[in-house]
Amino acid sequence: MREIVLGTAGHVDHGKTSLVRALTGIDTDRLKEEKERGITIELGFAYLDLPCGHRLGIVDVPGHERFVKNMVAGAAGIDLVAFVIAADEGIMPQTQEHFEICHLLGIVNGFIVITKSDMVEPDWLELVQEEVREYFTGSFLDGAPMVTVSSTTGEGINNVRSLLDEMVADWEFAEAYGPFRLSIDRIFNMKGFGSVITGTSISGRIGIGDDILIYPGLKQGKVRGIQVHGKSVDMVEAGNRTAINIQGLEREMINRGDVLATPGCLRPSYLLDAGFLYLSTNEKPLKNRTRVRVHLGTAEIMGRVVLLDDEELAPGRETNVQILLEEPVSVWAGDYYVIRSYSPVATIGGGKIFNGCAIKRKRFREQNKEAFKVYRNGSLEEMVQFHALESNISGITEADLAVRIGIFGNRFKKIVNGPISSRKIVVVDSDKQLLVSVTIYDQIKEGICKALATYHKKSPLKLGMAKEELRNLVNPGLGAKLFQVCLNDLTRKGKVAQEEGVVRLAEHQVSLKADEKELRRDMEQLFVEAGLTTPTIKKVLSQFSDAPKQLVLDVLSVLVKENVITKVTGDLYFPTSALTELEKNITEYLDKEGEIDAPRFKELTGLTRKFSIPLLEYFDKIKLTLRVGDKRILRKKK
Repeated sequence: MREIVLGTAGHVDHGKTSLVRALTGIDTDRLKEEKERGITIELGFAYLDLPCGHRLGIVDVPGHERFVKNMVAGAAGIDLVAFVIAADEGIMPQTQEHFEICHLLGIVNGFIVITKSDMVEPDWLELVQEEVREYFTGSFLDGAPMVTVSSTTGEGINNVRSLLDEMVADWEFAEAYGPFRLSIDRIFNMKGFGSVITGTSISGRIGIGDDILIYPGLKQGKVRGIQVHGKSVDMVEAGNRTAINIQGLEREMINRGDVLATPGCLRPSYLLDAGFLYLSTNEKPLKNRTRVRVHLGTAEIMGRVVLLDDEELAPGRETNVQILLEEPVSVWAGDYYVIRSYSPVATIGGGKIFNGCAIKRKRFREQNKEAFKVYRNGSLEEMVQFHALESNISGITEADLAVRIGIFGNRFKKIVNGPISSRKIVVVDSDKQLLVSVTIYDQIKEGICKALATYHKKSPLKLGMAKEELRNLVNPGLGAKLFQVCLNDLTRKGKVAQEEGVVRLAEHQVSLKADEKELRRDMEQLFVEAGLTTPTIKKVLSQFSDAPKQLVLDVLSVLVKENVITKVTGDLYFPTSALTELEKNITEYLDKEGEIDAPRFKELTGLTRKFSIPLLEYFDKIKLTLRVGDKRILRKKK
């Protein structure tokens, strides 16, 4: 069953770990240094079985400012926050920073715990409660339950348990099936078992024997064992603190901040589209391309904030950004992130990721605003259409599209079938499930028709363009598959014609002017009179040197198209009537004699080697004859 994860938050030494210990009996400070110093350094984990029947996973985070990085890693996977404030100190610096982090990570459920109630007088406690209420006004903790406790005396601890039971019992549990994701916060070796990772499962379910990938490094392994709160299980779902024993990967191949996930559900990327809130507590404006620390899940990566619509951003403002990372990450749209300044280190902002595999955007462009408008307000079908459009002529596979929107399986199929059925998206390759926006599809078809119209105007005596030449002219990056699908569509609609690798507009016909007709007549006469001793192209050009060279070649193509002459080699064109007569004579000869060689062919035709050899090879090519050694025989008809 999908469970709930509770996280603590609050200033150092405000009693977060003591609260967890009083609630669960589990000491989450496991390191020697933590016990010696009396502060939490690394993330601590516990669980609490509630009367309603649910087991609550608990993440205890460090409160010291030096360990905020670890706090962010722990807060990234929680559903519910217990915000802890000590009665003897009230609101402190890390109270504010932890609260801002919870807000930036999209946490919307929580309650407030005033600890160390035994250390202050009732009047002081009442003042602290008023201060806390006022501080959280207008936030997700405005009006949240507030419990006063003493972890030393036990006062109020049962009230916290009762509150948690009530909140979890009323929780709307969404079964998060589909791809499994877990952001890794710890890696270690267990003797006899190998590599073990821990983290909070974010989505989906996974079982023993399942294949996994470690992102972004794409390292493959298999689930050998699973534990949830120290007990072995066969399968784990979202919302559980989990330890997974991985087969096939050494500890050195895995890093904190990596994501363990179902193969194929993520893509590594250096560039993210995101909404960004620059906290009002910042003292200076944020400049474009400022180098920062980006916290995603349990990872901390250096990067730069690219302001798409601003030169600098004033404190308290929200805007559209691209985050350019120095190392790749693998995230889904809808994941949250936190940004901390490079030096001195402090939380300065964060927000929601809109696209985990973004294209590089140029600043101050209107299309950026349109893109982020879809990100923020578009339906899932509109998101599908948007990603197909941004993929341009490359198109996008269904697998990549699912990763972009973070939805898979039957739900994804239902979403994508809408735009396909309404022809807003075109299936270009059903085997590869490649999709193209109908806007791009229509632009390509329009480009084909325009290119052909320009070509026909420039070269009216040519039938059409070679297919590859046309594809490169429309767009050098246009894939052969998409190009052919567009051509076939135009052909079905009667707009273009395809003939032996040549493409033309359907209405295009070669028409000669008066002087061109005269040239055509003279050239035809030249070839017919020459018969099998046909002139070379060089001689034809010389014969008609008064006419432009290109015009002579174009008229030559017209004669070929009209089947007046036939191209035998690159330099030799023969009258079609003479070739037909020769073919008849060769057939009769072979029917009678059975075979023919070059000398007998020369004797039969009276031609020199210059013409006889190309003609013999031509008859082989058109499958009239079959060469056997130095002889030709009549090829048998099938």
